[in-house]
Amino acid sequence: MATGKDLRRMALSLEGTTEAPHFDKAAFKVARIYATLAADGKTANLKLSPEEQEFKCMLAPEALAPVPNAWGRQGWTTATLSKLKASELHDLLETAWRHGVPAKRAKR
Repeated sequence: MATGKDLRRMALSLEGTTEAPHFDKAAFKVARIYATLAADGKTANLKLSPEEQEFKCMLAPEALAPVPNAWGRQGWTTATLSKLKASELHDLLETAWRHGVPAKRAKR
């Protein structure tokens, strides 16, 4: 079971990531925001491509769902952290991180 503390630790371990407040959430970004963590630490929103989102949500519908608005159609996906293993969260964060960095830095 992953936690908000896990997300923060993993996100900040990714090259160039900084954390800053974003409305009522914590945002993790490099050049752009790629993840946000809810204030209660129970859910996170992650930037995936629409194709990645569709596939990941199909594999783990109890843990992942598109954000229910235009942001969701752009690939933003809500993760219920308690429904993910730490390794699954790490993989999702790395995928989202690639969407937050300039193309020449995204090779990891």
